[in-house]
Order: sequence, then C-alpha cells, then structure tokens
Amino acid sequence: MKTLVFIRHGQSLWNSLNLFTGWVDVDLSEQGVEEAKNAGKKIKDAGILFDVAYTSYLKRAIKTCHYVLEESDQLSTPELKSWRLNERHYGALQGLNKAETAEKYGADQVQLWRRSYDTLPPLLDPNSPESSTHDPKYRYLDKRAIPEGENLKVTLERALPFWNDHIAPSLLKDEVVLVAAHGNSLRALAKHIENISDDDIMSLEIPTGQPLVYELNDDLSVSKKYYL
Repeated sequence: MKTLVFIRHGQSLWNSLNLFTGWVDVDLSEQGVEEAKNAGKKIKDAGILFDVAYTSYLKRAIKTCHYVLEESDQLSTPELKSWRLNERHYGALQGLNKAETAEKYGADQVQLWRRSYDTLPPLLDPNSPESSTHDPKYRYLDKRAIPEGENLKVTLERALPFWNDHIAPSLLKDEVVLVAAHGNSLRALAKHIENISDDDIMSLEIPTGQPLVYELNDDLSVSKKYYL
C-alpha cells in the first residue's frame, strides 16, 4: 500500500480576518502555528515516516511543512517547493473581505466564485502592482504562466504536471509522500486522485492543519482515506 499525506496549511492571518488570500504571501496566525505543530504530533503518533515532502512557494504552506516535519522529528526529509502547488489565484478578489463581497455581489455569486469548478473570479489587471508578475519569487517563471485569476479547473490544470512529474513517480517508487499546500490546490489534486465529479467537488472542504491520509493501490487508486 502506498501512503500519501495531504496537509492544508494552518490558519493564516487572512483566514482569521475572512479575506480572500490566493497568491498573496500571508503568514500563519498563532492558531495556524499551533495547528501545524499539532498535525506534526499526530503524524509522529501515527508512526508515519516520510521519504519526501512537497510544498508551494507560499510561506504559510512552507512553514506548515516545516512545523509538521519538526514536530514529527523528520526535518531531514528532502523537500521540493513548486509554484504549481500554490493556492488558487483569486484574481481581483484577493484582499477583499468575503462577507462584504457577498453583501456587494450576492451570496450566490460569491459561492460560485469560491466553490464552482469552472467559474472564474474577476481577473486582476496584469498591470496592477498586486500582480504576481512583480513578485521576485516568480522571476524565473515565464510571465505568461502567472495567473491573474483561476477557478478550480485551471488550478488543477496547473497542478497536474507536478503530480505527474513528481508526486506520482515518488508514490510509484513506494516513497511515503507529504504534500503541504492549500485548500484549493489540495482540492484540485483530490478531485484527480478520487475522480470526483465537477458537481461533487463543490462540497469538498479540506480543513486547516488536519493531516489527510490516502492509502493507495499500485495503480494509485484510493484504497482508504482518513484524517488523523
């Protein structure tokens, strides 16, 4: 049986303020740090030993990864970061309060922007100073690859090459894999792994700081799925 563990980063400062975050590089809140540390303790108690860890370019996921590895006594685990595991880009919604946005545009519209598989949010102006094209983290990335807004469908298209090139090959070598990422990048990968329909993916929620364990068959189909 092959083992894959997903961990959504602990609560971020903008999670606590109910703001759309996306690619904005927001840090963990104090609660988020504790969630990440507790996740590491659960992994240690479960006796899960990682061969490799994958995370995004965003500090809330990177720090969660490190807290998890530290608390489970596995800081020596090889780690690879990729922009392909970044959170879904929320476009022009980034930095806005979710409740206030729902009052302005209607709860149904905001729910579509947040949960729909293929509805794009309002796009960010590429000339905006908030555009990630200005972020030095992405200076080696073709600017045409940097999004100005994504839905879950586009997020999956962006993340899938990383699954195919790194995560799946690790699993096929019987390596135990940790993926520390974000609510929507993990939802996108879960959709692929579990073959979840476009409609059913709307109801999937992955909570912050709770290790999600997949036990996979040789063909990487799901044998068992559970939270620690």
